[in-house]
Amino acid sequence: MEPDPARYCGLLLTEVALRRSGYRATTRRPRRLGGNPVALTVLALLTVLFTCCVRCVESVKPSNIVLILADDQDVYLGGMTPMTKTKTLLGEAGATFVNSFTVTPLCCPSRSSILTGRYPHNHEVRNNSLSGNCSSTLWQKGPETEALPVYLSKQKYQTFFAGKYLNQYGKKEAGDVTHIPPGWDQWHALVGNSQYYNYTLSVNGVEEKHGDSYEMDYLTDLIANRSLKFLDDRSPQHPFFLMLSTPAPHSPWTAAPQYQKKFSDVQAPRDGSFDKLGKDKHWLLRQPINPMPNSSLTFLDNAYRQRWQTLLSVDDMVEKLVKKLDSLKELDNTYIFYTSDNGYHTGQFSLPIDKRQLYEFDIKTPLLVRGPGIKPNQTLKASVLNIDLAPTILDISGLNLSSVNMDGQSFLGQMAPSLRNASTRPFFLIEYTGEGHETTDPDCPKLGPGLSECFPDCVCEDAFNNTYACVRTISGDQDLQYCEFADNESFVEVYNLSSDPHQLENIVKKVDPAILQTMNQRLIQLQSCVGDSCRGIK
Repeated sequence: MEPDPARYCGLLLTEVALRRSGYRATTRRPRRLGGNPVALTVLALLTVLFTCCVRCVESVKPSNIVLILADDQDVYLGGMTPMTKTKTLLGEAGATFVNSFTVTPLCCPSRSSILTGRYPHNHEVRNNSLSGNCSSTLWQKGPETEALPVYLSKQKYQTFFAGKYLNQYGKKEAGDVTHIPPGWDQWHALVGNSQYYNYTLSVNGVEEKHGDSYEMDYLTDLIANRSLKFLDDRSPQHPFFLMLSTPAPHSPWTAAPQYQKKFSDVQAPRDGSFDKLGKDKHWLLRQPINPMPNSSLTFLDNAYRQRWQTLLSVDDMVEKLVKKLDSLKELDNTYIFYTSDNGYHTGQFSLPIDKRQLYEFDIKTPLLVRGPGIKPNQTLKASVLNIDLAPTILDISGLNLSSVNMDGQSFLGQMAPSLRNASTRPFFLIEYTGEGHETTDPDCPKLGPGLSECFPDCVCEDAFNNTYACVRTISGDQDLQYCEFADNESFVEVYNLSSDPHQLENIVKKVDPAILQTMNQRLIQLQSCVGDSCRGIK
């Protein structure tokens, strides 16, 4: 049983007060003190005691926590470049992780991993559809009941959610807007996928429709404003957890009016793997037109620029939040996490725009954290996964992590070694289940059925057999990625990112077979791991 500092403070001060009054323990019946000066001294000291104990309780209140989650924000292609305020207020004031990864590069399964601290093979959300368990009844009856806010609520945290939850949330077949996931005190969740205007919210289980007025409806600003109101209205006696899930920079890339002319001379980066042939890669990477037609280049340049424009409102939100916490005298006792559900690509290997692939641009995510015990201006190279967010947040809350069923591990010790011993992760898993349509896509009849996310030039971003699992090794000067596809070829891709950071060459035919066998065995272990076994692969 852990000691109670407030109780100890009270007992100690009670003894001090009584001793100063001249009181001594006795078995005899105490005499009435009446107006005796000794009694008045005791009373005065007990008043001081009460005040001190209140302060004592306040001093041991757990830290507050804020998680800001962007939608489809890459870090590999400059996605953090427009966010100057965020980099200053969070990165320069805390830690920036340069090896932060999603365990699956798609919105709903990734967000499910963030909420549960589990790999997709354990929470069983495979894609963005109801049939793929995105906000399905199976999800709601299972993993959602053991998600992050449930544990924080038990830790007496006041919890607030605003923005995009899961892609199918609020749909009729998914429980409608009346479904409020357990653990949330305040609930302002978007119905369906990202929008900036003309959307519906579930506000504590009640439908709230929004139009196209910037002042009233622009979703990024609405999330910011409602979070500030929550902070004003909360109880100061208990810690709080805010999860702010912005639509930016997800399509339809609608920027706030004041930012729609920004970055007019910016275009998608042309370096690295941009518009390169997908030589020796999975068939989906071998079919795009190369070089890309001018129409595709113009399209993706516009998308890249508009994505940056939408992020300026997110940058403003971070600034507003930090200022509010500072004005409330809570900033120094608050951890603020900033990350994204997955990365993104714009023209890499001639794929126009999307995510879902196993490469750095889709699986690497931004991660910046500031808070108590985190020294400023840290750049950390430790591998961190999105399944580590929940255990880290629960670690901050004071929960014993052995009591939760999570595959991730706390990285509090990585950024605040004075608070925890740091633990490393030499290997980790990336897994994805491809999506496709049973019928032939009219934009791409020559490739037959089983495809999805197709563009008019017959470039498809996904397919049923775009189903893969990868083991990633980042240790010392070794950075290897080994991937196996679940297709009729049993296709394998291997990259040495130390010498080939853009993953241009699949070296599967050049690698020592013993290394391939080791990586294959690690992959098999990771694909079936649960909890502790996900962290102890040798």
